[in-house]
Amino acid sequence: MNLVVVSNRVSRGKANEPMTGGLAAALLPVVENSGAIWVGSSGRVRDGAVKEPFAEIEPLGEGALALLDLPAAHYGGYYEGFANSALWPALHSRSDLIRVSHGDYVSYREVNAFMARALLRFNRPGTAFWIQDYHFLALGAELRDLGVTAPVGFFLHTPWPERGVVESVPRHRELIEAMLAYDLIGFQTEGDRENFLAYVRSDLGLPIHDHMVVSNHGRTRLGVFPIGIDAEKFAQGAAKAVTHPDVSRLRRSLNGEKLAIGVDRLDYSKGLLNRINAFDQMWTAHPSLVRAVSLLQIATPSRGSIEAYGNLQNEVARLVSDVNGRHGEADWTPIRYLNKGYGQGVLAGLYRTAQVGVVTPLHDGMNLVAKEYVAAQNPADPGVLVLSKFAGAANELDTALVVNPHDIEGMARAIAMAVSMPLSERRMRYEAMMDRLRRHSIQQWFADFIEALQDSQTDKAAIIEPLLAGAPAPWPPRRALHGGARYH
Repeated sequence: MNLVVVSNRVSRGKANEPMTGGLAAALLPVVENSGAIWVGSSGRVRDGAVKEPFAEIEPLGEGALALLDLPAAHYGGYYEGFANSALWPALHSRSDLIRVSHGDYVSYREVNAFMARALLRFNRPGTAFWIQDYHFLALGAELRDLGVTAPVGFFLHTPWPERGVVESVPRHRELIEAMLAYDLIGFQTEGDRENFLAYVRSDLGLPIHDHMVVSNHGRTRLGVFPIGIDAEKFAQGAAKAVTHPDVSRLRRSLNGEKLAIGVDRLDYSKGLLNRINAFDQMWTAHPSLVRAVSLLQIATPSRGSIEAYGNLQNEVARLVSDVNGRHGEADWTPIRYLNKGYGQGVLAGLYRTAQVGVVTPLHDGMNLVAKEYVAAQNPADPGVLVLSKFAGAANELDTALVVNPHDIEGMARAIAMAVSMPLSERRMRYEAMMDRLRRHSIQQWFADFIEALQDSQTDKAAIIEPLLAGAPAPWPPRRALHGGARYH
């Protein structure tokens, strides 16, 4: 099988290149080792004078990258508009932050259609398409409109929220109808899948049998595939990274104090304000931990042109300043706050240096930082993971100190407990989590999804025919707009 992987963002995998998101970091080893073609944005746009997509191809391990310049007229509405000002807040249960126009939705659909046309050059016998994440909810339907009959799967890296939140997204019904053009839709957790099924059952009234939905597109199987990491490789990298200059300088600067670490994009879903307030509460309630433990918070800015992100950056910086002013001393800074990214190698060394890993998102599909922190630890003297119950990783890493990120005092107690946890308990918790990481690796995630995608194409008629009797009539086709726009 020839595999074509599609995402908005790609990674070239340079050793010192900062990773800008968990999706890119996760897909990199899959593409390098599988021979897949990874298609995504080049980061550039071009004007409408060029109608047909053009892909620039470059090698990546055993596979290749195909980089596209997206249409300038629609990129802003697609990316900053509908994808990140409507879908992202809704998927993270922040419908109050939805800010979107009708034009943004049109641009989102146009870019999905543009990508579908670009993928036609890869549509050969034996090819399967694997579409990644919320940027391309409608890409499967666009491929089907172009006559593609190959297996097309989709994996959602974010959470899928409850039905009432989904209904706050403009054109939600149209989008989810389009998603049912996929043969297989994968989710991070059982809860995400159940939320999706609840919407399909209540709002679309479609027949569901054994996590399979039948629509006018045919059969769509819904699966759960928790994404993993290569724990052994990450552990080896962490052991080597302790000699990196950035890591060595950090170690020397600690002067015997313990370190907690948080590594996040600067995003409202990550719970940064609550986390900082928890450390403030911890130092207030436990004065003995002043000068004894500090926080290194790496928060990489993103989507700065979106109002909610600019506001958050200002709020976090102001809160860090307040907490440092309250608890700091002339020769000690409680929170080291950095707005820049690091390559995976350096991050692995920083994780290994920290006695506490703090991963406390308000909502997260999986959160690979949690898994990377565990894998990076010294087996003889491991640190402790403090993990939000609302991260998908909490379903697997259940020997972490699992916290409610809305409970500031509870988080403060958990961080203090992590700092003082005896070695025997730390090792017990670490070994249980490492065992889980080894058994649920990135390679296993990849193999499980591809096997399910292949199965989803097998003998469809035997299952579809008895179910179609109860299916509603096909939905009406999309109506063309005046002026060349396709979506009303």
